[in-house]
Amino acid sequence: MNAPAKRPPLPTVADVENAAKCLRGIAVQTPLLENRFLNEKLGGRLLIKAEPLQVTGSFKFRGAYNRISRLDAEERKRGIVAFSSGNHAQAAAWAARLCGAPAVIVMPSDAPAIKIANTRAYGAEVVLYDRYKEDREAIGRRYCDERGMTLVPPFNDPFIISGQGTIGLEIAAQCAERDIVPDAVLAPASGGGLISGVALAIKDRLPGTEVYCAEPDQFDDIDLSLKAGRIVSHAGKGNTFCDALMAPHPGDITFGVMSANLAGAVSATDAEVETAIATAFHYFKLVVEPGGAAALASVLNGKVPCANRTVIAVASGGNVDSALYSAIISRTPPV
Repeated sequence: MNAPAKRPPLPTVADVENAAKCLRGIAVQTPLLENRFLNEKLGGRLLIKAEPLQVTGSFKFRGAYNRISRLDAEERKRGIVAFSSGNHAQAAAWAARLCGAPAVIVMPSDAPAIKIANTRAYGAEVVLYDRYKEDREAIGRRYCDERGMTLVPPFNDPFIISGQGTIGLEIAAQCAERDIVPDAVLAPASGGGLISGVALAIKDRLPGTEVYCAEPDQFDDIDLSLKAGRIVSHAGKGNTFCDALMAPHPGDITFGVMSANLAGAVSATDAEVETAIATAFHYFKLVVEPGGAAALASVLNGKVPCANRTVIAVASGGNVDSALYSAIISRTPPV
């Protein structure tokens, strides 16, 4: 009987700082946006970290480039394989292209068309699968075995987590420039790569600030896992249009970081996410995809209160089909 695979050491803030050096001049240092009129309506101070303005349209580029750029010459020659509903797919495809590595990206056939098209445009070979009947990890492993490719996972990897954590370093530096000490920082979460990295940086730089993850309603595997003290699956209890936030459970590495650093997990319904999308457009002129708006939605619905406080929400991505986005904006009023 084979022994279980040993978990790599959990990443630290030093790894996040190293990732920041790797990404300097490659990734965008995205702005921290604020609207005083919205603040008046909320009775507090809300700031948005605008990752839709990141390379490939989401935070995922940070982790993908930090991981792929570490490959040696032979590994780059053989290439990488990744599986994703879209944002990690695009990020891995473009990062691989920048690093001179071929890429195979395994994507669900019902992923937003813009994400599939962009991934192909970045030069990757796209392999579509049925997310309800097929195992994307098994498909990815097959390409690793057959072609000797390196798997670049979407979240459960120290380099991925550290790359995403550079968002937290930027938030802390931007707050220092403006004499802001936030009460809370929150970010959308699926497998937990983004919020794990952000938490490492925020708890180091702003130790008094609470850090939360935001999940779609009924896709609350991180909340369940934190409360149980072990990894728990959400078991697909419902449906959500937040396609980027549908991982069934956190990874062992991300859970290890989250359980040590998060104040908790909150959630938002699809209707609340639509309001957040409309609010981001109306007040910030920022295009945010459904999954990318979960943190903002969780502030607007009061799960992380903003009144008489300062709260920072990460808007994690903006890769949304134009038809869906137009429909949301036309039918949904902002707060």
